[in-house]
Amino acid sequence: MNLEDIRREYLQGGLDMADLDENPFRQFKSWLDIAIEAKLSADPTAMTVATVNAAGIPTQRVVLLKQADEQGFVFYTNLGSRKARDIEENANISLHFAWLPLERQIAITGTASKLSVTEATRYFLSRPHDSQLAAWASKQSNKVNSRQMLEQAFEQMKNRFRKGEVPLPSFWGGFRVVPSRFEFWQGRANRLHDRFEYLPAGDGWEINRLQP
Repeated sequence: MNLEDIRREYLQGGLDMADLDENPFRQFKSWLDIAIEAKLSADPTAMTVATVNAAGIPTQRVVLLKQADEQGFVFYTNLGSRKARDIEENANISLHFAWLPLERQIAITGTASKLSVTEATRYFLSRPHDSQLAAWASKQSNKVNSRQMLEQAFEQMKNRFRKGEVPLPSFWGGFRVVPSRFEFWQGRANRLHDRFEYLPAGDGWEINRLQP
């Protein structure tokens, strides 16, 4: 199969300046709600999180968005993970949502900061019990000799916390991304896609149409 021959037209609709909310957070929520209601996948809140370490080396991974409001975009992770170490060295971050069946994408650029222990605890205690145990069992991004060793660590945590609540691990928490730029992308025919960026301007946001 020749990959150069794989293509399709984007014909579901367009995006005009008049269609956009003046507030990018409200515009994001509108598109997210549509993606959730459309049941495009089991993970409509999945986003690619891109970080860069102190050496300038980028890394990407898919993470689930857990909160979105005008304070920022929140996700949770092991604080010893590669993404957390990158953020400690370089707070600049990018989020990307791809809802390809809707022919839509959103890219967000900003800076990440660690959530308080109170915020992380509130979310951690809402997780399923086994997910809490997995957070204790996994030293995320570290080497492990076998799957069996990981499962043994999980069983050890089951025994350790067989009674009562599972507490928040000291090495687990969350990050809030405060955006400095949004881009909304809508596919169009002939690759003449609609792209709009939001940039901070005074107390509001400046909206620009970008060429595809």
